[in-house]
Amino acid sequence: MADLKSIASPCVLIGDLVASRGAADRRRLQARLGEALAATDARCPSVSGLRTTVGDEFQGTYATLGAALDAALRVRLELLPEADVRVGIGRGPVTDTDPERGLEDGPGWWAARAAVEAVEETAARPATRWLRTGVRTVDAETDAMVRGGGLDATGPEAAVTAALLCRDHLVGSLSDRSLRLLRGLMDPETTQAELATREGVSASAVSQRVRGDGIGAVLAAHELLRVLP
Repeated sequence: MADLKSIASPCVLIGDLVASRGAADRRRLQARLGEALAATDARCPSVSGLRTTVGDEFQGTYATLGAALDAALRVRLELLPEADVRVGIGRGPVTDTDPERGLEDGPGWWAARAAVEAVEETAARPATRWLRTGVRTVDAETDAMVRGGGLDATGPEAAVTAALLCRDHLVGSLSDRSLRLLRGLMDPETTQAELATREGVSASAVSQRVRGDGIGAVLAAHELLRVLP
């Protein structure tokens, strides 16, 4: 994966809440989103601060693809099962249009927008309904203007899309308890024995869920994805 395109370019993350218009208490949901973003930024700091923008949208910029993918999963796990988010990550040139106000523009931002739209379109198909994370890579020469298009599907970048399709399917299929276990095990200092005590079950029951529900596979995939340059 060392030859991923535009490695020197930052990674822009744009996300939004899924099906938020049907929420019984939108104010509470947006407050929960703010809490999730703050908790994620504390664990995986962004370059410019992971923050809400307009309505249910949020955004941040990361130095590496791995950091952006790490943040994307952590936001989801902070909210699930009460709510969910979809995230598009764009890698490409970024321009400071107003440094004092922290405003940016450029192909990286356009790619992130195209990616989150592609995630929504892909999740509308039954076979890939659990996809919540997508990546779009561009460069100044071949993608000076990003308009539509799908997720990365060629070259080494396609391997990231394949991994996200599988990982998100596993996460989306987890029960409430398994989600709590996954969220707990994202902290390397938390043990399965501690989680068993919290859940009021045996350590062997936790171990069985980690193996049988795919929690271990999600964690293993996450460790590989989060170190991408």
